[in-house]
Amino acid sequence: MTAVAPGAAGPGAGTAAGTSEDLLTETYQAHYRSLLRLAALLLDDLSSCEDVVQEAFIRVHAARRRVREPEKTLAYLRQTVVNLSRSTLRRRILGLRLLPKPMPDMASAEEGAYDALERDQLKVALRGLQRRQREVLVLRYFVDMTEAQVAETLGISLGSVKAYGSRGLAALRVQMEAGHG
Repeated sequence: MTAVAPGAAGPGAGTAAGTSEDLLTETYQAHYRSLLRLAALLLDDLSSCEDVVQEAFIRVHAARRRVREPEKTLAYLRQTVVNLSRSTLRRRILGLRLLPKPMPDMASAEEGAYDALERDQLKVALRGLQRRQREVLVLRYFVDMTEAQVAETLGISLGSVKAYGSRGLAALRVQMEAGHG
């Protein structure tokens, strides 16, 4: 951290006790790019880096009379760039925390239309199946029952549930592919 002379900021204080504008101008010309690279290592976008470095020079310029050792102006600038970069990142993180939660992904109108069309085709295809095949598939895949629960509900054997389900899926697949072709 840079030492600051007590009481040196008063209106009567001369630039001899602090960093002169000429020295600050020379420092700017000689070290702007290196300070920009420092900010770039800490931040992720060029415009924020430029803002941070510019703000660092503005702050050092405003406090130039309080700097006891003008040769430490560059060190003071570097520390200011680091501190301003940290502040920028803190503000971003806080801003992200305060953002409203995103809405769940919603289907576009086009996707919704395709989904409705497929549902309609599926309903038509299901109606084309044998009654037992349709019952097994609806209970198994739409009501989400286990094979044993389907067998109990329909009063048929577990083997029959498997057979009706297998044949029903095959017939449904054929009908759905025919509907898309």
